[in-house]
Amino acid sequence: MTFHIRDASHADLPAIRDIYNDAVRSTTAIWNEQAVDLGNRQAWFDARQSQGYPILVIVDADNNVLGYASFGDWRPFDGFRHTVEHSVYVRSDQRGNGLGPRLMEALIERARTCGKHVMVAAIESGNAASIRLHERAGFITTGQMPQVGTKFGRWLDLTFMQLTLNPGAQPPSSTRSETP
Repeated sequence: MTFHIRDASHADLPAIRDIYNDAVRSTTAIWNEQAVDLGNRQAWFDARQSQGYPILVIVDADNNVLGYASFGDWRPFDGFRHTVEHSVYVRSDQRGNGLGPRLMEALIERARTCGKHVMVAAIESGNAASIRLHERAGFITTGQMPQVGTKFGRWLDLTFMQLTLNPGAQPPSSTRSETP
């Protein structure tokens, strides 16, 4: 089967919403418990666009969206402006076909192109497939937080992983002067 990765468009939002909502309903990959509507995904899309952040989709030969990936600010403080947190989701009937690694590779390259320094992953600790995907992409585990979330009537543990996108890079100069 032939796959292609491209930037998402507004026309892709119904498929992105469906993939997202399936993950909400049936997995612990997303710690939300309520499905979202198209307006929610539109607002998310618009926010990513206004920040200059990508939303990538992987499509088949018929242009059907099989998965998507994106990143956004990790924390809303100036000092974290070179760090992003990402998400990669594959349609449930397409998992295990190698689409996640392809999306991850493309997303990492986009983060480098955007001048980001670190990419962070926050993964439910029981999600062995996602942890393996990240390890194969070069991410390392940097922390674990037991019982910080809940879904499906149980406590969830969180594993943090990170990838340094440009090892050895010097930090940029401050964008403003510091006063003592």
